[in-house]
Amino acid sequence: MSSIVLIPGAWLGGWAWERVTDELRNQGHDVWPVTLSGVAERAAEAGPETDLEQHVSEVVGLIEGEDLRDVLLVGHSYGGMVVSTAAGRIADRIGRVVYVDSGPLPEGVSQFDTNGPQEQVAIREQVGAGYVVPPPPFDPAAEPQTLAGLSDADLATLRERATPHPFASLTQGVSYTPEYAKLPATLFACTIPGDAARQMIEDGHPYFAMLAGADVIELPTGHWPMFSEPQRLAEILATLT
Repeated sequence: MSSIVLIPGAWLGGWAWERVTDELRNQGHDVWPVTLSGVAERAAEAGPETDLEQHVSEVVGLIEGEDLRDVLLVGHSYGGMVVSTAAGRIADRIGRVVYVDSGPLPEGVSQFDTNGPQEQVAIREQVGAGYVVPPPPFDPAAEPQTLAGLSDADLATLRERATPHPFASLTQGVSYTPEYAKLPATLFACTIPGDAARQMIEDGHPYFAMLAGADVIELPTGHWPMFSEPQRLAEILATLT
């Protein structure tokens, strides 16, 4: 049975996948929820040098060190930047790359680049003279689409357990090897309709162009399906192994 490696988005650790992990392990899958350096229980490791390359190296090191094969490599949000860069480096060990409300950005583009000019200024002001980005307030009134499906308990957990995220990892662009293009990919469309995602792939939208040939699975919920739809997310992931 395939190994499943789960990479969280910004501000979160492997704990965010707990309900998904439990469901998959109950089905007998080998599951590896990852906490990247500088966040969650590894928050003390954050520094100005904690960048995307460091996170990629950690994931590559885990997969090689544990001799994992036929890996279902799953990235949520910022985690999509990590899996995009890591997958091609160890393509012989990857069975499929999965993006959960994320995607493979163009070569050299960073997560930070996807924000508009005003948002970038606001983020830099939050970072200030430091090197981490504080988590958002997780306010459903301000972000109804992003936070759709989350219970009050889920929101409380996110506010309590989310930690600042290393800024350098968000400003370093993704990079690819030729082997990446040969890997099968799946996109979970959570905050946009599946048909809209397929159309953007077909139209060659810069943020979707590298998903040509990918399977698109619509999971209509907010940006945090590991909280809002953990059982359904786990069920579908299990079918991809």
